[in-house]
Amino acid sequence: MSRFRLDPTPAQVTGLLGHCAHARYVWNLATEQWSMRRPGRRGVPGYAEQARQLTAARAAFGWLRAGSQTVQQQALRDFEQARRNYIAGTHGCPTWRRLGQHEGFRVVGPQAQRVERMNRRWARVLVPKVGWVRFRVSRTVPVAKSYRISRDRAGRWHIAFAAVPAPIPAPGTEKVVGIDRGISVSVALSTGELFRCPGSSDSEDLRLVLLQRRLARARRGSRRRQRAKIAIAKLYARLVDRRRDWIEKLSTEIARRFDVIRVEDLRIPQMTRRPRPIPDPALPGGYLPNRRRSKAALSRAILASGWGLLVRRLEDKAHGRVERIQPAYTSQTCSRCGHCAPGNRESQAFRCQCCGYRDHADVNAAINIAAGRAVSARGDRPTRMSVKREPQPSTHG
Repeated sequence: MSRFRLDPTPAQVTGLLGHCAHARYVWNLATEQWSMRRPGRRGVPGYAEQARQLTAARAAFGWLRAGSQTVQQQALRDFEQARRNYIAGTHGCPTWRRLGQHEGFRVVGPQAQRVERMNRRWARVLVPKVGWVRFRVSRTVPVAKSYRISRDRAGRWHIAFAAVPAPIPAPGTEKVVGIDRGISVSVALSTGELFRCPGSSDSEDLRLVLLQRRLARARRGSRRRQRAKIAIAKLYARLVDRRRDWIEKLSTEIARRFDVIRVEDLRIPQMTRRPRPIPDPALPGGYLPNRRRSKAALSRAILASGWGLLVRRLEDKAHGRVERIQPAYTSQTCSRCGHCAPGNRESQAFRCQCCGYRDHADVNAAINIAAGRAVSARGDRPTRMSVKREPQPSTHG
């Protein structure tokens, strides 16, 4: 999708928030009907029946009739698609949408094509029952049959046109690159290049701590608490924009330089999942807190490095040229002689205990990934890399 920064007037913001409220209300009604399904009972209404119910509700309630029928019907279509994705097993179950967190709506059909260019920097789009809303032109505006308007927690409005850009063509050099993702070094290439995802500065970390303390002292429902929440949201939004910009530039550079891109097939949701608590033997009914704290710090570092987004953008830009490799033993295997042992890696340094080869640990893993076996894009079970394992001493005497 091509996303642009929307610049509505205060009066238009009121209309946009009204559309968001209507779309959220219709979605939550469909979610409530879906939650009532039980084995042996009559099935919940589908999209056609819900559309008829929406027509009756618009005729009965004036506040709902004052909104856009396109926005409300599209919310039902989005829920139907989410329900099908859940049944297919590709996505999770549709959940409730909350005020302040899920602010957005979609417009489809001929109304989505009413876009006009004002000048070199600005364009405008005709939103149903809101009027012409201008947005900042940061790239070529695509021709799309639908768009989505959303508002983040920092109060910024965006418009995203549903148009898939053309992938970047392969350079034709037949070069293969391996990518290893880590914590201290976000991305390491098999060519020896190291990249670090930009994070927050010391002043931003200090400001975040002060804002969180202010938020903790504020009374719930007060304006002071609301201002603190908006300030924290703006700080996080700045960090997210910085990370996305870095990923976009890096993925474009890699897609232009290499024909085949090989990455580790990591299960990031499972890696960042909260661990099970460990009972504290000294405190009956209590649990050890240290494991959760250390795991939470590791999960935050993984998410802050943008592992998943980088691979998704590479698959979009280098379509059909990204291969997933099984990550087993790539960091413990010598890329020169193939000797595999846990002692080969010493933190960020790699020293082979067999041949004495030395290199950066992430670069050595990236070289192994570049030479590994590929996994098809259909998600077939990967084949294990053939590496020379160090014989383990017998435990049977």
